[in-house]
Amino acid sequence: MNSSANEKPLIAIACGGTGGHLFPGLAVARQLQARGCDVALLISPKEVDQQAVKSASGLEILTLPAVGLQNRNYFSFAKSFWSSFRAAQKFFKQRQPAAVLAMGGFTSAPPVFAAKFCGEKTFLHESNTIPGRANRLLARFVDMAFIGFPESAARLRAQKTVVTGTPVRPQFSECRILNPESNRRALGLDPNSPVILIVGGSQGARGLNDLILSALPLLQNRGWQFLHLTGASDFERVNAAYAANGIKAIVKPFMVEMNMALGAATACISRSGASSLAEMAAMRLPSLLVPLPTAADNHQYFNALAFDKTGAAKLLEQKSSPEKVAAMLAEIVGDATARQQIQSALAQWHAPGAAAEIAQNILNALGEKSSVVPKSGQQTGMKGELNLKVVA
Repeated sequence: MNSSANEKPLIAIACGGTGGHLFPGLAVARQLQARGCDVALLISPKEVDQQAVKSASGLEILTLPAVGLQNRNYFSFAKSFWSSFRAAQKFFKQRQPAAVLAMGGFTSAPPVFAAKFCGEKTFLHESNTIPGRANRLLARFVDMAFIGFPESAARLRAQKTVVTGTPVRPQFSECRILNPESNRRALGLDPNSPVILIVGGSQGARGLNDLILSALPLLQNRGWQFLHLTGASDFERVNAAYAANGIKAIVKPFMVEMNMALGAATACISRSGASSLAEMAAMRLPSLLVPLPTAADNHQYFNALAFDKTGAAKLLEQKSSPEKVAAMLAEIVGDATARQQIQSALAQWHAPGAAAEIAQNILNALGEKSSVVPKSGQQTGMKGELNLKVVA
């Protein structure tokens, strides 16, 4: 490592592209900081990344010119991969990292290969039941893989695998279940009426919005209120639909304070990305899960199926009828016993020590001396321009 005896070890975390990669990476970053490390986040130019890191105090931020593989445009993908690799190399020459952790997605592979060229330790985290293409590629090269679902281990074939669960940011806590009223007031909602949260994520909002709008005529006069996060392109259309049906709703393109949104909700209708599921489990929020049909390898369906089979959520396919949407929503909103059963089942999917366990495993592998944080009952097993800034 190119560092003096007094310099903190630097851990680079490649976590850009989607909130599902970025937010778990941020959670691990905070645990590494608490253990005396400097942390650099390697992200993409996408707006979700750039907005999210604005509050990432004390972390170095490196934006890589990475793009995902779209419409089989292999030339653009290869060009951005090489540019990202060279940008990561340039950054690592300025200060060599002790390790690189990849959180999945198209920004993760170039930094891992750059770190391998430096002879440093490399790690990855896979949050989904079906590993993504980037992590399937990287698994054979990294020193250790951390996974959210035990069944993904066989699909990764890493030399060492540890089941940690998926990290969530510390502001997500099951204690919200005791006092949702304060979150509702803060959002301008009636504190005493049930709240349905609708969230489609950064990639799959349109299809979910269509499903909900088809059911709105069946959801009138129930005394419910809605908090609907539409995505950037659907705000006007969705907002008009609630007004036309006389249903009270707060409609927003997106929200940064997702802990407040989940904390206000009685129930949620959501996509089933692994990071979203981890946050719902932490908040004990009963949900209808609508997998994104176009997700790679249909991984969202298998994530939702795992929760559905254990009673921790209900699986609802996007092609479902409006009548089915209304009936399933009425069951979890109107039946307190059903909600309590789902909340109890969600506990098994909450891994409160996941970020701490990942951070400590990395430092153990590096041989660094660091304090050990209790694991809270965790199960162990199984050519781009360099854009660097430090967020103060």
